[in-house]
Amino acid sequence: MKNIVYKSTRGGERDVPASAAILKGLADDGGLFVPHELPVLDKSLEELSAMTYQETAYEVMKLFFSDFTEEELKFCISHAYDSKFDTKAIAPLVRVGGAWHLELFHGATIAFKDMALSILPYLMTTAAKKNHVENEIVILTATSGDTGKAALAGFADVPHTRIIVFYPKDGVSPIQKKQMVTQKGANTLVAGVDGNFDDCQTGVKKIFGDKKLGAEIGEKGFQFSSANSINIGRLVPQVVYYVYAYGQMLKNGDLVSGEKINVVVPTGNFGNILAAYYAKGMGLPIDRLICASNENKVLYDFLNTGTYDRNREFILTSSPSMDILISSNLERLIFRVAGEDAAKTRELMDALGADGRYEITDAMKEELSSFYGNFASEQETKTGIRELYEKTGYVMDTHTAVARQVYEKYKKQTGDQTKTVIASTASPYKFTRSVMTAVDQAFDRQDDFALVDELNKISKVPVPAAIEEIRTAPELHKKTCAVNQMEQVVKDFLR
Repeated sequence: MKNIVYKSTRGGERDVPASAAILKGLADDGGLFVPHELPVLDKSLEELSAMTYQETAYEVMKLFFSDFTEEELKFCISHAYDSKFDTKAIAPLVRVGGAWHLELFHGATIAFKDMALSILPYLMTTAAKKNHVENEIVILTATSGDTGKAALAGFADVPHTRIIVFYPKDGVSPIQKKQMVTQKGANTLVAGVDGNFDDCQTGVKKIFGDKKLGAEIGEKGFQFSSANSINIGRLVPQVVYYVYAYGQMLKNGDLVSGEKINVVVPTGNFGNILAAYYAKGMGLPIDRLICASNENKVLYDFLNTGTYDRNREFILTSSPSMDILISSNLERLIFRVAGEDAAKTRELMDALGADGRYEITDAMKEELSSFYGNFASEQETKTGIRELYEKTGYVMDTHTAVARQVYEKYKKQTGDQTKTVIASTASPYKFTRSVMTAVDQAFDRQDDFALVDELNKISKVPVPAAIEEIRTAPELHKKTCAVNQMEQVVKDFLR
């Protein structure tokens, strides 16, 4: 098995072991860690189809995290994918209305972020031991709603760690907010920011890039790391579920071995669809990668024009985890389609920082041919939820509805009938008001927790423990701050 090491997309660091890349999160030059080469699946599709989720996870992760021993990696996997998930399948596939929904919301916080953030604390603490790190690790995270709670749940009371989560205080759903502000754990801090997700994300990146602050907290026995999808320890576990989904379709007789599938992903920060792109690069038979945006359609415009331009109105939508104008993980794809030219990548990212836009070359555009981009409006999202429910009885959340509507547009435009997996990224219980009013506007008169019970009635799906736990939970985190106060919030917490 090859020893896979990592380098920065901006050229400043090379030959970094996986464990060190996981610990650092972000490279010193502001770039993202990528493997020197994508490993290739070393088990046949037939072998993978006979595996459990945990076994599949090991087969994928061992290829990327080659400095972890088999014992270390299996320990991390077995402790991550256990009874925290409400199904033994971990990520079940449900065939609905001509497509396969890959349900990624059966973990502790009922969103797809659980798939990676259940294992990241184990990967990180194992990596700390491997690298003889004595500092306390401070996880610093910006969230558009789901990452924050999943990271908090993963790291709460984990020894030798602290976690600070910043969220846009008016840009998450009521249930997302309640999940975060009721979080227990002596090592946790949650702060609402007067701004949008991009403001939170830019503020966190600024703190990471502040060498003086890094030295200052280092003297006090701390070091920063990230739980955002910029961390390679977040990205690799997301590759697993695409491999698992293909194996399950093969096992169920829905595919013949080697038959290609399409994958549709509701996309904000670009990590989840990048994981599918990596799975394709590893040899998984994926044809088209369908990138679904909401009305913040910066990725749709980029895939159609080659120009990335964040200079536009930021729209608050009913799919808030996708309300993003700076898609951080896109940098990994840009690096790859630029022929791994770090200087070119740095030039484009510098332009994004300075002017809010950049344009890729025609040669780079050609490398994006496996991607298709489109978007769904707010009205289309509502229509999609209602129509699928009326036809099938299946209730999906707003993000999955965006993906579903874009999939319908793709089929209409191309006539492509390839079997398709839709990444179903959150439980409808996380966005009860948006989901229930899409089904029937009359539900808007009820409060959010009354709507939980109504959703239970129409969906016949049990109310998740994650929702029951927060119904009466006290609010423990009341801190808010301006964007320019984020660094001070961090310093105060660590003091």
